[in-house]
Amino acid sequence: MSRCLIENYRNIPGEHCGSTAMRNLLFYYRGVELSEEEVFGLGAGADCVLIESESVVPGVLLFGRGATLERDVAEALGVDYREQVEFDDEKAWRVVRDEVQAGRPTMLSGDVLYLDYRDFKVHFPGHRFVLVGFDDEREVALVADRLDVEIQECSYAALARSRNPKDFISTYNTWGRFGESASHRDLRDAFAFALARNAARMLDRDRDSAPGFGALHEAKPASVHTGIEALEALVEVVAGLGDRPNAREIARYAAACIESFGTGGGNFRKLYAGFLCKAREYVPGLVSRQACEQARRSAESWTVLSEHLRAFSKTGVPSTLTEASSTVTRIRDLESDLFDKLASATVHGGVRAN
Repeated sequence: MSRCLIENYRNIPGEHCGSTAMRNLLFYYRGVELSEEEVFGLGAGADCVLIESESVVPGVLLFGRGATLERDVAEALGVDYREQVEFDDEKAWRVVRDEVQAGRPTMLSGDVLYLDYRDFKVHFPGHRFVLVGFDDEREVALVADRLDVEIQECSYAALARSRNPKDFISTYNTWGRFGESASHRDLRDAFAFALARNAARMLDRDRDSAPGFGALHEAKPASVHTGIEALEALVEVVAGLGDRPNAREIARYAAACIESFGTGGGNFRKLYAGFLCKAREYVPGLVSRQACEQARRSAESWTVLSEHLRAFSKTGVPSTLTEASSTVTRIRDLESDLFDKLASATVHGGVRAN
């Protein structure tokens, strides 16, 4: 039996789990000091992901960030960081335990519902947190999460269930490791690269993130839409939501996904708007003041959509769905124009998305 804790790990809390974890890990491994908004945007984080499946409750899942953000921010910065899944639960614990014992804080992924230090009442897959220690005698893992500066304790049993749940969407014990390479991309180039990639993904011109969605959901058959295509599909889903027997449950979960579940507000668009404002300092020719304003208005519209859906979940009044559908249409038009502008600017600037 043994106990281990990486004492010098800095854990600054944040709005979103993935960008918070990567911000702190990049500081630990590379001494790179970035804001959370910068990390989110450098990870080409803005997306719209719509998953429909009868195999998961409530049947319609809506997410606002890209599946590969963590890998993408490392690639944008030129940092060697890799993630892998591990289907054997015992091996999955053994490999990350060995990483920490070697002094290496390790990215983990899991369903936040099962983490016993969190007071979370519903499933939310793909949550990111960092393993920084363990205590074999007490059978507790020591983890850094986004809400607290302090290190949290999680039982081995809860951690195992979170990392590979059998009754919901699983990310199959996904874990991340930083390599030894110390190469870095110039921040100006990193910002330009990330802008081009995010625009290409939203406009369905870059499918590099598709494998991330393969690991994200186990349920089959499932329909998965991303980017502007997902917003097009969401218009139809919201317009027809009243015909579904569990319409209010779907609306309640979607409203929380947009505004409450660690998005930073406005379905991650507040974070992305902050990134665009910072990008204007590095690559002013690629990001206009209008683009920053459009991102801010998109964030506000996502918040309004969340309010409409929450109201419908409480009352069931059909008119709130009409307002929600109009709001989705407004978001689709705003984001189509925003990412078209960013794509055009980066293409004319000679920036490649991959």
